[in-house]
Amino acid sequence: MSAIEKIMKKNKLLAMIIRNHYECEGVDFITPDEYSQQVAYMHHPAGKVIDAHVHNMVHRNVVLTQEVLFIKKGTLRVDIYDEYEDYLESRELHAGDVILLVSGGHGFQALEEVEMIEVKQGPYTGEQDKRRFEGVGENQIIYN
Repeated sequence: MSAIEKIMKKNKLLAMIIRNHYECEGVDFITPDEYSQQVAYMHHPAGKVIDAHVHNMVHRNVVLTQEVLFIKKGTLRVDIYDEYEDYLESRELHAGDVILLVSGGHGFQALEEVEMIEVKQGPYTGEQDKRRFEGVGENQIIYN
């Protein structure tokens, strides 16, 4: 199993999974600069100093919500759909895994008790933020 998995439909990236066993030295920005959510893996030795800094006020135009989930405990099945609500595949996420949901749709089922942290752009606009649809049944699940 690859440490970084990409879920694609044709040339469109729908999700990226960073498995718990991924590692590198220094800083690795896994996402391209143009993504509205930036995800980086960082590994520094003891004593490494990261300069104090303040982020500048920069106006950004965000038109699509991208989410990042950090799985703390348990197993979560993520079902991936394209932007037309067509089911593509499912993946299992385990403690320590991270997923960036880039585009398309998604649904989840806790296969074990799950604790996770979700990060996405705000402010949250309630039901205007998403369009719900009927997901796949158990007999339709495809694991890759």
